[in-house]
Amino acid sequence: MTIARVDRRSQRSPARSGATGTGQQTDDTSNLRRRQRRRSRLIALAFVAPLVVYLAAFYLYPLYRNLDLSLRDYTVRSFVQGDAPFSGLDNFRTVLDDPTFGPAMRHTLVFTFASIAFQYAAGLALAVFFNRHFRLAGTLRALFLIPWLLPLIVSASTWSWMFNSESGVINYALHFVGVSPVDWLNSPDWALTSVVIANIWIGIPFNLVILYSGLQNIPAELYEAASLDGAGAWQQFRRITFPLLRPVSAITLLLGLVYTLKVFDLIWIMTKGGPGDASSTLATWSYQLGFGTLLPKFGPGAAVGNILIVIALVFGLLYIRVQRRQEA
Repeated sequence: MTIARVDRRSQRSPARSGATGTGQQTDDTSNLRRRQRRRSRLIALAFVAPLVVYLAAFYLYPLYRNLDLSLRDYTVRSFVQGDAPFSGLDNFRTVLDDPTFGPAMRHTLVFTFASIAFQYAAGLALAVFFNRHFRLAGTLRALFLIPWLLPLIVSASTWSWMFNSESGVINYALHFVGVSPVDWLNSPDWALTSVVIANIWIGIPFNLVILYSGLQNIPAELYEAASLDGAGAWQQFRRITFPLLRPVSAITLLLGLVYTLKVFDLIWIMTKGGPGDASSTLATWSYQLGFGTLLPKFGPGAAVGNILIVIALVFGLLYIRVQRRQEA
């Protein structure tokens, strides 16, 4: 009996040692995988860290400072020393009660939506035109990018010269067709129209590039099938091109909206928001409040800037909601 028990124990011992070895290998493999995952996370964080630092330094901190400015009663002295008293929403009340707020808001909406509508319509027409791939199409497309590539100060200065009431080329052209000269930049009736025209010219190339890229993703077979079914050019555009461009159009309009809301330099160089408040927008008014006088009003100026941010955020959220409904 004793000998048999010893033999059985000797037979079991190799199995136990094998099980122990397998368990050790499993633990080593698990530890290796954990180290690899930890290393992957550290590498990912190393790549993300510069972006986080950039966003914090150039977006989050300026937003925080702008919000702080709008909630405190800053003067030049307190702005330097940093001891401005907390005033809550008083700056926003001051802005909303100001008689300039209504015209500035109205001009902002007119400037934004008129610019976007004409930029999109012209950009879409040009994109469809260049989608035919005729000779010199690439060269002409490159030439249409010039307004987009020029610095805004150059574009605004050029349009200021063209709209000059005495020596401008536009009034010179109107003279040849028998139309009386127009005081484009100094007339309250035409100042806003002038900056809208200039902004439309600047924004058309952006719409052209984005919409043309969207047209390249529409299969040519759809147009061939529509032609065989007897569909004309307008029917193909209405039934194929425009519906399939809807996602690209949505993002184009959203980006154009966010950009146009904050346009400042073009208007400031051409009219400085004048004459009077005839072409003043929220962007130019914010600058005038904060930097345009000897006694700057930092708080109200920052409040106007925050209102612009809220308007852009609201339209961005509306776009996301509409996009989700379309994808559902």
